[in-house]
Order: sequence, then structure tokens, then C-alpha cells
Amino acid sequence: MASKKTQTSGAVRFVLDGEVVTVSDVEPTRTVLNFLREDLGRTGTKEGCAEGDCGACTVVVGELAGDGVRFRAINSCIQFVPTLDGKELITVESLKGADHTLHPVQRAMVDCHGSQCGFCTPGFVMSLFALYKSAQKPSRQAINDALAGNLCRCTGYRPIVDAAQKMYEYGNGAAKPHEHWMNCSFSSMGDRQRSTSEREMIERLQSIQRRDTLMLARGTKTYFAPSCVADLAALREANPDARILAGGTDVGLWVTKQHRDLNTVIYVGNVAELTRIAVTDRHIEIGASVSLTDAFAVLVKHYPELDELFRRFASPPIRNAGTLGGNIANGSPIGDTMPVLIAIGTSLALRKGKRTRELPLDEFYLAYQKTALGPGEFVEAIRVPMPTPGATVRSYKIAKRFDQDISAVCGGYCVVLEDGVVRDVRIAYGGVAATPKR
Repeated sequence: MASKKTQTSGAVRFVLDGEVVTVSDVEPTRTVLNFLREDLGRTGTKEGCAEGDCGACTVVVGELAGDGVRFRAINSCIQFVPTLDGKELITVESLKGADHTLHPVQRAMVDCHGSQCGFCTPGFVMSLFALYKSAQKPSRQAINDALAGNLCRCTGYRPIVDAAQKMYEYGNGAAKPHEHWMNCSFSSMGDRQRSTSEREMIERLQSIQRRDTLMLARGTKTYFAPSCVADLAALREANPDARILAGGTDVGLWVTKQHRDLNTVIYVGNVAELTRIAVTDRHIEIGASVSLTDAFAVLVKHYPELDELFRRFASPPIRNAGTLGGNIANGSPIGDTMPVLIAIGTSLALRKGKRTRELPLDEFYLAYQKTALGPGEFVEAIRVPMPTPGATVRSYKIAKRFDQDISAVCGGYCVVLEDGVVRDVRIAYGGVAATPKR
């Protein structure tokens, strides 16, 4: 139930093809994929695996970020419709211009013969579209990374990579209202130039941002999406058995694969305080709802040794949706982030009501998928200490595949040397016990 002080409203609002869509009667755990195909008739988005592995269901979500819009690829098969609130949804059908002119990404796929059976093609197009919007001319490594979450069983990847390199050669041929989906233009001084269409989209997205709590109820299921940490704390205390939802990259599979009913869900992805990153002289504080993509970016700046581990963590769509807080709180014994975070001395800020306590990460796990969280308590932030002078940090992952695979064993290591003498050693492993172990 909602707290008496929590102001709620009950309709999901998002932008699709330039127009605000309002959805008030939707199952809280209905996936974006099923909504697109069955409710909107947008069958270009495909279901291949229903677990976020193959990329056939890839769509792009636009969110306000700073003074612009940030576009990111996500897996629609495990993302719930209410999480679209306040965002822009872009599907493969959206890319064509009003006169049916193909988007440069689509033209490049045609010209480079990047499709055979075509089932995976819409997903590849959308991953390339997200790359197109984020980079002027990406490297081969950036292209490979962007496509790591998309599988093709017949064409092979060379013509698709060719398309990724060729898509920047075309002019911005798509007509309004999709002009803002074209690649960014820059002045001679390197300043970003914003089109009229993009400015209008920013205003449209600003108009559907909410300051209250989204509440949806259908049958026995209730969904809350608070916008501030005070409302989240009140809702969590009032609903201690509710399922906390962040990126949905794990919880989504409970619905699509295990067919579990989630009666009460509290979505934390819109809580402003949980989406912030603060860097001080002592530590990096990462809000529990910060995406893995953003969390890894700031961590690699201070711990460049972890770049390969983070690049091997799932796929870009999973990292774009999933959160560092969720990866930690789920308590999987083979989670990739926990061993190295334990090794470098990470701690958690845990909150219940107005009270916050700090707990070392290596004391958070009590037993298999059992944590130290008490009733009504949640992870508010992750505090990663700044690198210790003289410390050497490493992390290694063993898996059956190099990319897109869970760990068999993952190790994190931190050794501190002082005048050639080992002053401190911290070693942690995942995959060797019921919990990550130091």
C-alpha cells in the first residue's frame, strides 16, 4: 500500500513517434515486447530468447540527460511497460521518414547485404541506431562492443560491421518528425548543433516528467514508481515484502521464464537521489539505480585495470538497463562485480525510513541469496574507495565464452606494496561458494 504522505497518479506516459502516449490500463509486469507486438501491432521487434541474450527484441529508449536526450539500446523482452514512463520509445518502425525514406542505418544494412533471413535484423538496426546517435565515427572495437548483445545465425557479422562503418556516409535523409534521430551535427568550433525537432522533443519529454509517485493497480498487482528517496523509503517501510525493481535484467526473467507473479513492485529507476554519482577525495558514491554503463564508466576512470572485466559483463543493452545496486543486492554467488568490489574495500549505504547505515560489502552476504537487508530496508548507494597509493588491482573472469556469459569463477585482487613490502592483501572470489567470498 502507498504511504499516506505519498502523492500518487496512475498513468504511464511516454513518447512514441513524436507523440505522447498515455497508458492507464496495463499489467504492471507486461513486457514492452508484448505490448509492442500485441497491443500496438508493431511486429518488427522480435522475440528470440525472452531473456535478454539474443538482441532480436532490441529497441532504443531516449531519456533526458543534462540539456539533451541520451539514446540507449535495451532489451524489450525483459523490460516492463511502466518503466517507460517519462521516456521516449523508438522501434525499428519509427526510423523511416514520413515519406518512407530509410534511415542511414537501414540503408547501410541494405547496401552492405547485412540481412539474410531477417529475423535478427531489426535488433541489429536498433543497436546500430543507438551507436549512430552516440558517436560520430566509432572505432572497430566500439562497433564490436555495440553489437555484442545481438546474435546472427546466418549472415555472419562482417557485412553488419561493414554497415556500421558505412552508415555515416549517408546524408540525413529522414524527414520530420524524426529529424532529431539523425546523427548529431557539430559547428566548426566543435559545438553540438541541436535541430528544431530535437528541441521540440526535449520540451515534450520535459512535459511528461513527474514529481509524484506513479501508481498502477490491476487485479492483485500493484506498481509504484516513486520520484524521490523519501517516498521510496516510506513505500518500502509500508510494503516490506514488495519486489524492488531497478533495471529488470534479472527480475524480468522471473516473469518471462519462471512465470512468477509479482504482486507488489516498487520501481526505483526514477528516484533522483539513486541515479546520482558523486566523486570525492575519499570515495566514489554511486546511487543504487545508476546503470551499469554509467557506473562502469566512472569506475574505469579511477580503476582502468577493470576495463576488460566490465566490457565482458553481459551486453550493452543489459548494461544500459541493469544497475550496479541491483547486481549487488540480488546476491548471486557468480555476480561479476562483487569480487573486485570486495577486494578494494567497497561499502554500502543501507536505508530504512530516515535512517542510514554503512556496511562493508563483504559483510552484506549471509547465505545463498540472503543478505543483511532488514525488513523495509534497501540499498541507497555503493561507496567505492579511491585507489590506495601503492595498490595493484586486478580482476579475472573464467567463463565458457569470452563475451555474453556468466562466470564459472571470478576473482578480485588488491595488493598494497610499501617500500617493496606487502602491507595489505585482499582477495575475493565468486563462484566458489554460496556467496561471494573474501
